[in-house]
Amino acid sequence: MATVLITGANRGLGLEFCRQYVQDGWQVIACCRQPAQAQALLALAGQYPGIQVEALDVADFAAIDALAAKLADIQLDVLLNNAGVYGDNRTNAFGELDYPLWLQSFVINTQAPMKMAEAFLPQLLRSGQKLVVNVSSLMGSVTDNTSGGSIYYRSSKAALNAAMKSLAIDLKPQAIGVLTLHPGWVKTDMGGPNALIEKEESISGMRQVIARFTLGQSGDFIKYDGNVMPW
Repeated sequence: MATVLITGANRGLGLEFCRQYVQDGWQVIACCRQPAQAQALLALAGQYPGIQVEALDVADFAAIDALAAKLADIQLDVLLNNAGVYGDNRTNAFGELDYPLWLQSFVINTQAPMKMAEAFLPQLLRSGQKLVVNVSSLMGSVTDNTSGGSIYYRSSKAALNAAMKSLAIDLKPQAIGVLTLHPGWVKTDMGGPNALIEKEESISGMRQVIARFTLGQSGDFIKYDGNVMPW
């Protein structure tokens, strides 16, 4: 049985990843900050014994190390870095930038996925699939930015894309793949009600991209429908 570890699993894209993977027969390690308050995730875990819920705040790197130690003996096929934060709003844009909040965006959106990859490298090496997947955003594309704004989110996702491109090169000799995905504009708490696609479609598409992944794609930035994204 294949195993996937998913961060930010309590709602939105993360919860739908959990639902689709467990229904497809995967063992799912679902991580979120406050499991006791994650009612939808707990209900799903109650329905499917293949879901193992773990407490994890990805901004707490000591907690990441502790979870990796707890799960030291597992084989991890896919590490799915889904947790993220969007801190931008009209009150903290240019001229009134909240620099601590901007830094927090980097910690969660950029550094935490890299820390997860470092911490869970031994578990990934036991797998035949060996894949690190990151949920990024087209808003991290420098080429696509024609509207400005969203400085915290754009810069932290652009940094994630760049960091994961380097990681793909560094890990390729060990046959570990790195894939960065754009989920589309999805109807979630973050995406809002005006978004264009349902989370079921986005997750199904990203899962197909993950399933078809080859090592030659390592480092690529790909949309949920399989199209390569601009940098």
